[in-house]
Amino acid sequence: MIARTYQIFLIDGEKMDTTEYDVLVVGSGAGALTAAITAHDNGGNVLVIEKSDMYGGTSATSGGGIWIPCNHLMAEHGESDSPDAALEYLKACVGDKVPESRLKAYVENAPKMLKEMEEKSDVKFVSTPYADYLTEKPGSKDGWRTLDPLPMSATKLGKEFLNMRPPHPQTIFGGFTITVNEAKKIITRSKGWKWIMAKLMISYRLDVPMRLKSKRHRRLCLGNALVGRCLTSVFKRNIPIWRSASLKSLIEKNGKVTGAIITKDGEDILIKTKRGVILAAGGFEHNSHMRSANLPGPTDTNWSATPPGQNTGDAHIAAEAVGANLTLMDAAWWGPSVRLPRDDRSRILFAERALPGIYIVNENGKRYLNEAASYDEVGRQLQAHPKTSWVIFDRRAREKYGIGPLYPTAVHPDSKWNSSIKAIVKKSDTIEGLASLMGVDQAGLVDTVKKVAQYAETGIDQDFNSGSTSYDRYYGDPSVTPNPCLAPLSKAPFYAFPVFPGDIGTKGGVDVDVNAQALNKKGKPIIGLYATGNTASSVMGYTYPGAGSTIGPAMTFGYVAAKHAMGSNS
Repeated sequence: MIARTYQIFLIDGEKMDTTEYDVLVVGSGAGALTAAITAHDNGGNVLVIEKSDMYGGTSATSGGGIWIPCNHLMAEHGESDSPDAALEYLKACVGDKVPESRLKAYVENAPKMLKEMEEKSDVKFVSTPYADYLTEKPGSKDGWRTLDPLPMSATKLGKEFLNMRPPHPQTIFGGFTITVNEAKKIITRSKGWKWIMAKLMISYRLDVPMRLKSKRHRRLCLGNALVGRCLTSVFKRNIPIWRSASLKSLIEKNGKVTGAIITKDGEDILIKTKRGVILAAGGFEHNSHMRSANLPGPTDTNWSATPPGQNTGDAHIAAEAVGANLTLMDAAWWGPSVRLPRDDRSRILFAERALPGIYIVNENGKRYLNEAASYDEVGRQLQAHPKTSWVIFDRRAREKYGIGPLYPTAVHPDSKWNSSIKAIVKKSDTIEGLASLMGVDQAGLVDTVKKVAQYAETGIDQDFNSGSTSYDRYYGDPSVTPNPCLAPLSKAPFYAFPVFPGDIGTKGGVDVDVNAQALNKKGKPIIGLYATGNTASSVMGYTYPGAGSTIGPAMTFGYVAAKHAMGSNS
C-alpha cells in the first residue's frame, strides 16, 4: 500500500504526487528482488514496483534454476571449476556478440552474488549434475554449474502467498508441484519414481486447510520456490512492493536518470531517485508489434510460454525514450512449444524430446534435428523452418511417458481426451494413415520410421547423433539400451501433434556495461539507469550455455547494479 506522504510536484504543467527513494526497482522477478535486497543491504531506501497484481514475474513460472560457474556448492559434491574454464566456455558459446568484459564480469560476480544471497537472505540452492548444454565446447562441464532452488513452505509467506504468481500449468502434476530432480526421475521412470508420486500426492490431498482456500500446493518448488524465498527476504527487510504499479516513463535530465513516473490506482506518481532506477521488467514477447518488428518470422505471441499479457516491453520503450541503445532485439530464449486451444500460453517441450521413440519431423516426414539437444537449439531450428513441424511417437512411448499435453496412458487414457487435445493430437493405426492426418509426405515418414528403427538397434543416430552427449542422455530413459534416447516406432497406434518455435522470453534489450549501467547509442553510460534480466541485452548473446542462463545473469547483474548504484562495488 502507498503511504500518502507525498509532496505536490509540478511536471509538464500537471500536479503530481511525488516521493523519493535511493533506488527504484521495476519488476518483481528474481533479478529485480535480488537487486532490491542488495540495495537495501548496502544502505539503500528501496521501492519495488510490479505492474501486475501478482508478484514474481516470469521467474515465478520458470524452472527457477540458475547457471553459476565456480559456485561454492560444487565442493559438496567433490567438484570444482575455474574462472578460466568458465570464461573459455562462454567465449566459445557466445563468440563476439557480447564484449568479453561482460563475460568476465559475469564469471567474476555470479559466484559472489550466490554466496552473498545464501549468507544474507533466505535464498538457498542446491548444485545439480545437470550438464552444460554445449558439452562439445571447450571449458564445458558435465554438471554442477546449474543450481536449483530449495523447496519452501508457502506458510512462510503468510497471506502474501496467494499474491504470488502460480507456477506454469505444465509444472503441476495432479495439483502438486515437484523439483527438477523429482521431475527427472518421474519423466525417465528412474528408481523410486512411483514413491515420489505417491508421497507428494498424499501430502497435497491431505493438506485440508489449504484445499479449503486454494488448489495451489503449499510446497513451493522451481520458480515459485525461488521467488518465494526472495519475497520472504524482501518482506523481512520491510522493502515496499507496490503491485498494480506500472512504469509510464523515466525522468532524464542532462544525460542522467533521476526517477520515473509510474501509474498506481489510476494516479500518476513521480518517484524521484537519488541513486538509480533498475529495470528488471522482463522482455517484450507479448508485444505483437515489437515481435513482428524485431524477431524473425514466423512468430506469434501465442507461442510464448510466459504469463500472457505481462512482458510487453514497457521498460524497453521507456529506456529507449531517454537515449538507451537496444541490442540483440532479434533474439529469444527459444523452445519447441505446443499449445492447446484452451490454454492461456504454450507449453515448452523441455525434456521429453530426449526420451526414446519421440521424434520431430517436417512437412516431408523427415527428421532435421537432434531432438535431445537443448530446447533452445531445437527451438532455433524450428524457428528457422517456416513450415509446421510435428512430434511423432507410438503406443509404447505413449503408455510409458508424459509427452507434451499428454500424461501416460495409465493416468490419461485416450478415451479421456477432451476436445482441446482432440483438436491437435492425431492418431492412426498405420504410419501412412498418420502421415495423411498430419498432411506430410507418406513415403518420407515411412522412410524416417525405418531409419530410426535401425538407429535404435545400433544405438547410433547416423543423421543427428542423438544421445551422443551427456546432456542428450540426461533426460533419456536409462532402461533403454544401447542408446537411452533412441527407440523404434513399432507399436500401433501412432500419434502426432504440431510443434512451433515458442519461447520463454525475449533476450534483446538495453545495452549495458559491466556494471549493468544502460548505455546510450554512443556506448556511454546513462547515469542513474540500470537494466538486468530480459530487459537487458543478454550476456549469453544468441546462445544458451546451460540451464539457468536466464535467471542466473538476471540475479547477478541485479546484484551488480545495486552495488554500483549504492557505491559499494567490491
